[in-house]
Amino acid sequence: MKPLIPLALVLALAGCAQMDEAAAPLSRLDGAQLGLQASAVDWPQQQWWHRYADPQLDALVDEALARNPSMTSAQARLAQANAAVRGARAPLMPAVDANYALTREHLSKHYIYQPPMAGSVSSDTRLALDFSYELDFWGKNRARLDAAISQSAAAEADTHAARNLLSRAVVRSYLNLQNAFAQRKVLQRIVKQREEVLQLTRDRQRAGLDTQVEVKQAESSLAAARVDLTQIETTLAQLRNQVAALAGTGPARGQAIQESTLAAPAGVVPNEVSLDLLGHRPDVVAARWRAEAAQRNIDAARAEFYPNINLVAFAGFQAIGTGNLLDAGSRMAGIGPAISLPIFHGGALNANLASRRAQADLAVSDYNQVVLDAVNQAADAIVALRLIGEERTQQHQARTAIDAAYDLAVQRYRAGMGDYLTVLIAQTGVLTQARLDTDLQFRAYQLDADLAYALGGGYEPATDAPNASTH
Repeated sequence: MKPLIPLALVLALAGCAQMDEAAAPLSRLDGAQLGLQASAVDWPQQQWWHRYADPQLDALVDEALARNPSMTSAQARLAQANAAVRGARAPLMPAVDANYALTREHLSKHYIYQPPMAGSVSSDTRLALDFSYELDFWGKNRARLDAAISQSAAAEADTHAARNLLSRAVVRSYLNLQNAFAQRKVLQRIVKQREEVLQLTRDRQRAGLDTQVEVKQAESSLAAARVDLTQIETTLAQLRNQVAALAGTGPARGQAIQESTLAAPAGVVPNEVSLDLLGHRPDVVAARWRAEAAQRNIDAARAEFYPNINLVAFAGFQAIGTGNLLDAGSRMAGIGPAISLPIFHGGALNANLASRRAQADLAVSDYNQVVLDAVNQAADAIVALRLIGEERTQQHQARTAIDAAYDLAVQRYRAGMGDYLTVLIAQTGVLTQARLDTDLQFRAYQLDADLAYALGGGYEPATDAPNASTH
């Protein structure tokens, strides 16, 4: 048998199906193409939100990571990918099956059987171990295993990406809620100011210094502030529900959230987008592994054009009748190759290969888009954080000036040297600047959270490629 195997291989290769040529595949972006430099960056810790020193926020993020369906879905996809690795490894190992067959048969009188078997009823029995092993000469099964391992690595990176995205969503919603608490305080103070101005206007009207027109204007201004206060209460309720939903709980959990004081953002702003960003972003890593998996699938599709060679063997017992099945004379055994040669499949093999090539181009295109998005997100966050300090300084000056103008306007109005229109204009400015001041304060936290997410949210890149033995 051994001398026949090389001859069979030569004949098989001579008759393989014709493989179509393909256009040059897409290439992946690298850091050099985007102008990234190998600069030092203080990468965020995995639990980067702890730097705000808010136990209430820490608890909410922990609950979200444990309960939110997006995380359980990511874990399920990872388990599915790991199971696919085990399934892809199986063809690389021999298969052994234990088989028992019993067939009751009425034998024909006019066939090959001689009396007394002709025309009788007998049992055909078989008890054996069947072996099969595919000789993966062309690497088809190894390529499929490599593809499955890459998909598993992508799924693992996806779990980190889902974790970062969910953490950022909880932090941002929580910051919006705390901003709403602060806005409510601003509006409560504005309502109190306008109540005082309304009382002053009524006093002036009784003294003949103002008319009913000024009183009605003051009443309208107070009512508008109370409307804003009611609206912020609605926003608070909705944001409570939003945070609770992200935490994987019901509205009651949101109602338990209280106003809190956060430590100042302590993130370090990099000087530029680092080349290492492409390894610290789990979504980029996942996209890269998917591109690797797509390339391995091309290798497997190419191998389909070559002969498939299986080594099959069996050993056991076979007999007519059950009484002597285990008799020594019923022993049987055999071994031999089984060769399948693809010659004409109506274009199916080339169609499959073309599909795999297109999938690889799509995976590379997706990777390139993820890289561009990651670099732009990091660059936007860095630029915004660099300028936030200057913006807050200017905003503080604007707030101080309008507060002083308002106090002066009220003093002049109380002393009878000013009119209500000046007070009304100053009131509008105070409300606008106070709300802007509060928004800007929490915007600094939002930008800090955005930068932590843009820098990978504490994801540590693996030092080695995934190993099949770990799955």
